[in-house]
Amino acid sequence: MTDLATDTREALPAERADDVADLGCHAGAEKMKAAAQASGKTELLERFERDYPKGPHEQPQSMCPAFGSLRVGLRMRRVATILSGSACCVYGLTFTSHFYGARRTVGYVPFNSETLVTGKLYEDIRDAVHEIADPDDYDAVIVTNLCVPTASGIPLQMLPKEIDGVRIVGIDVPGFGVPTHAEAKDVLSGAMLAYARQEASAGPVQAPRGGVEERPTVTLLGEMFPVDPVMVGSMLEPMGLACGPTVPVREWRELYAALDCAAVAAIHPFYTASIREFEAAGRPVVGSGPVGTEGTDAWLSAIADVCAVGNDKRDAARNAMRGAIGGSIAENRIDGRITISGYEGSELLVARLLCECGADVRYVGTACPKTPWSRDDAEWLDAHGVHVQYRASLEQDIAAFEEFEPDLAIGTTPVVQKAKEASTPALYFTNLISARPLFGPAGPGALAQIVNGAIANKARFDAMTEFFDGVGAGDTAGIWEDVPADRSAFRKKYAARNRVGKNSVDNGEAVGC
Repeated sequence: MTDLATDTREALPAERADDVADLGCHAGAEKMKAAAQASGKTELLERFERDYPKGPHEQPQSMCPAFGSLRVGLRMRRVATILSGSACCVYGLTFTSHFYGARRTVGYVPFNSETLVTGKLYEDIRDAVHEIADPDDYDAVIVTNLCVPTASGIPLQMLPKEIDGVRIVGIDVPGFGVPTHAEAKDVLSGAMLAYARQEASAGPVQAPRGGVEERPTVTLLGEMFPVDPVMVGSMLEPMGLACGPTVPVREWRELYAALDCAAVAAIHPFYTASIREFEAAGRPVVGSGPVGTEGTDAWLSAIADVCAVGNDKRDAARNAMRGAIGGSIAENRIDGRITISGYEGSELLVARLLCECGADVRYVGTACPKTPWSRDDAEWLDAHGVHVQYRASLEQDIAAFEEFEPDLAIGTTPVVQKAKEASTPALYFTNLISARPLFGPAGPGALAQIVNGAIANKARFDAMTEFFDGVGAGDTAGIWEDVPADRSAFRKKYAARNRVGKNSVDNGEAVGC
């Protein structure tokens, strides 16, 4: 992490100085949102509410949303990343990004009450951008406002659009405006697509690293396992189509190729800002994905429709995949009741494939919102007796686990913990499920192997539970000379107090970054 702050001067309106000086993560979501609106960010927040509706509860329990956009930028070639936010938040984000394998420097523009009140922070950011924007090293610089700079109205839109040919992209990713890290990936992807679309409209742009594909392409929307785009390409080939780039992209020039497609496959259906840019470019968008026999057949038909593929080629592609995937499903059956929850955006697709493999799936919870591009999957699951919960909370996921008593719980870390405490096999969705092939004949085999293996471990969990029987649970777990006193009344008292002060302005809850 590199500190890029320098000395500047500019004053904020005096009537807002006291309010800005009081801002911080401790201020709470409602107060920070009110400050952002007073600072001229009303349009931004309204767009977030339209793009990423929160649903019945304020926000799913998830990691800081800015991790999503940070990860996208750090994965790109020749792209620099600068964060502006509270030091604790920037530390947490950089730690997490490097924990997940990033080997890139993250620029950091710090602030304090004085720089917020005087307006110096904006000039610090501007100077940092000028310092780092070297065309020999970078194609673009991504600047991200975290919670406090967004609430303070730091106007990243006033930064120069480019410096010596290096593109400057400024985004706001406040925890009080963007619900999940998955949707923050869309915030950055949408901003970069908007920039690239303007470039392409203005004149010739750089060709893809591998050259221009002569066949019409289908752009894939959403992060996925590296083998899946290859499999999609083999599905499209009989129809005279090719698989285009995957968004989020790994290099700036891929944005042009992504926009220059025949159709967009919204594999992850919550990329609302990105879809808006594709539709502005006149590109049709198809929801769902090629999972299982039924899902693949429907998806190939939808792609053929929007790409005007003839019936002969369409049927050839469908028949080839129907036979190959059907054979794979027949060889990879799953026998067991399963509940699923996650925050990646592919939860419904995974549930569909598990159902076709024979699993008794009862519940799918996703932290992402309901969108038109997930409608087909939701309707299919509903017809097969699966309850779909958008914007699922941890409490809903755990309630589903307790109600359906599955043989296997696939979920987030706390859901997995809850299941294992109950001697139920469990798998972490992000690392163990979404990090496997999902499409084509490879999907059933990859899922069945790990799912069947986990279900078969039930006896080991029972043995562990029996082994540790009698050592207590929760606060009383372990070997004690004097068993700890029951403090449940104390907990109930403060739980009630927290419920009374649910409004974050009153209870001062910390929010995101």
